[in-house]
Amino acid sequence: MMCFLHSRVFVLSLRNGESDCTAMKIIVHLFLALMLSGLLHAGNPNILWITSEDNASQWLACYGNKVARTPQIDALAAKGVLFEKAYSNAAVCAVARSTILNGCYAPSQGTQHMRSRHAIPPQIKSYVSHLRGQGYYCTNNSKTDYNFKGDDQAVWDECSNKAHYKNRPAGKPFFAVFNILDTHESTIFSKPDKQVAAGVAANIQLPPYLPDLPELRQDFAKYYDNVARMDGKVGRLIEQLKNLGLEEDTIVFYFSDHGGPTPRGKRYLEDTGVRIPMIVRIPGKWQQLSSFAPGSRVSELVAFVDLAPTVLSLCGIEKPSYMQGRAFLGSRRSEPQKDPTVFLYADRFDEIYGMRRGITDGRYKYIRYFTPYLPAAPYSSYQFGQAGWRAWQSAWQQGKLSGYHKDLWEVPQQCEHLYDTSQDPWEINNLAGQPAHTELLEKMRTGLKNKMAEVVDTSLVPEPMWDEVGDGKTIYDYVHSSSFDYAKILDLAFVATAGDVAALPQLTDALASNDPLRRYWGAQGCIVLGARAKSAEARLLKLLDDVQAANRISAAHALYRMGNREKTFDVLTAVVTGEGDEFDKLLALNTISSLQLQSQIPDEWWQKAKSGKAGEYVGRMFQKMKGEP
Repeated sequence: MMCFLHSRVFVLSLRNGESDCTAMKIIVHLFLALMLSGLLHAGNPNILWITSEDNASQWLACYGNKVARTPQIDALAAKGVLFEKAYSNAAVCAVARSTILNGCYAPSQGTQHMRSRHAIPPQIKSYVSHLRGQGYYCTNNSKTDYNFKGDDQAVWDECSNKAHYKNRPAGKPFFAVFNILDTHESTIFSKPDKQVAAGVAANIQLPPYLPDLPELRQDFAKYYDNVARMDGKVGRLIEQLKNLGLEEDTIVFYFSDHGGPTPRGKRYLEDTGVRIPMIVRIPGKWQQLSSFAPGSRVSELVAFVDLAPTVLSLCGIEKPSYMQGRAFLGSRRSEPQKDPTVFLYADRFDEIYGMRRGITDGRYKYIRYFTPYLPAAPYSSYQFGQAGWRAWQSAWQQGKLSGYHKDLWEVPQQCEHLYDTSQDPWEINNLAGQPAHTELLEKMRTGLKNKMAEVVDTSLVPEPMWDEVGDGKTIYDYVHSSSFDYAKILDLAFVATAGDVAALPQLTDALASNDPLRRYWGAQGCIVLGARAKSAEARLLKLLDDVQAANRISAAHALYRMGNREKTFDVLTAVVTGEGDEFDKLLALNTISSLQLQSQIPDEWWQKAKSGKAGEYVGRMFQKMKGEP
């Protein structure tokens, strides 16, 4: 009312020809009235981030799960904004966190390989550094693991399991992260829990992408209990905020770090691995920073790459040029692009190599396998801590499965996958081979290719080459250099992975190129073709002496698959026992495992290889291949 009266006085004064001085006084009064009425505010909002581990949106009641017990998160959604189509971009934690922290796709900055510590360019800085520069007190309780070279804890004012916004200096706004571990996949490692009642497990309805096995039922039942416990902790963090009198000053985010913990959850680009809960509650004091009313369910696409720009926007900070996402809240919100899509990626998970890329428009999902000669399960040996994963693998090994449940373990995989998630929410029915969807498939394929070019995806360079070809530069700098013909390599990667024998002349020419990346993708194409690439045999034999270990390994792999096995095994073992780096050895071991050659390795070879310079994941591969615990 006060604002209205002052605005009326201002208009009348202008009409009556009052002096500029009088008009200025009225403007000042109007500004003061706006402040008193709560429409303008000094300072910046506090921000509380609550993250939980390994639970896709499918696990929460407010996202439609009829079994879940999540009253605290549901209450937050009722007061906040629930994003129905939120994605983690990456399907695993450290890769996802690097995307969040820097507002930059992991394959753009070189952080896409799980638990790697490659350097990134100095101009790429965390959103936290911008907040601290604006006077925010930033705390992290307490997970880091940001997947690039540097001191993770130095990012924060406080970083530990005791870090808390309560410790901030008087008068400072805060940005605080609390990470809840109760739903991590490791919480259902071990034998099936005897405390889970048999009747409860029996009543669990497993999603159709999983075989109906009692161990999976037990894991699901146990995990629902974990989700309920996590929900309670979310509620306590919000209650604490309220008890400290900070509820109306603080914007609250809740989200999970990626998809779920059970089989075909995390590490997969299906929605079970990348579609997350995302809820934001903005108090009335700061409601002008949101385009959405409290209690809204929003269908626009949001992803982890958007979080950093959004936080900066909420705090009145301009997005730096290297950030690739858009602000979906705040004073600098950007509207979604026409025909928006979300970019998805998966590369090396721990000790197992592989490369997949995807895009989704929220309905249609396109996934491309750049290593279709590898099975779609498993992507890590770590997951076999779960009884459900072990039971699924055992059932496959015993020949008890059929259809989709069996196909995930088989090779080769289809290069292209296309799903209609509105009709097929569990992404079982691959539309890529159906004539009725040819036009859509082409559109999505082109969309992915264009997105990889736009973000300059560094995975076109295999990780074992990074140190060798970069000449001391970061992989980011290498692929952005004028000497790197990105478009040509990207085209070749798509040709190589398509499995079309008509492309063999192009692949054969690439094997003789002066460019190590063209030689690599030429060899990869021959692996995909297998025996159909026989005419490239002579070129592949020459590649066994290539200066790049990744090319020697790929040539050996291709030759073995086409039936020439005289020299290939020696080439692979020479890499593992030689002086190369960890990633050379790891790729060679992956290849030996893929070709099922580990039984041919004598014990003295293992001992020699183990005594050399080997990293953690090389050690894990040794254990896996020898069947050691």
